Amino acid sequence: MKKHKLLPLTETMHYILLALREPLHGYAIMQKIEVMSEGQVRIAAGTLYGAIENLLKYNWIVLVASEEPRRKVYRITDEGLHILQIEKERLHHILSLYEGVEHHE
Repeated sequence: MKKHKLLPLTETMHYILLALREPLHGYAIMQKIEVMSEGQVRIAAGTLYGAIENLLKYNWIVLVASEEPRRKVYRITDEGLHILQIEKERLHHILSLYEGVEHHE
């Protein structure tokens, strides 16, 4: 598989895709990311919507029907889940490189 130009994912993209394993609107995505990251990551609205535009363009997320017409609700696609799996494997490999590394002070 040819490497996608957006891989490896930025931290922002990673968190957005992880959050959208359930359908959410923009503000809820920002809240979920803050909770998932234990307060370490806060995404500004401009950053979020720029990332959402890219994720929509690459068909990694889609708009879904919402009961609230003023709110756009998104969810991850099968392709987006595939990208997350690729990134998970890449990160597992990186983490495995830490095993057996002695700490020197």
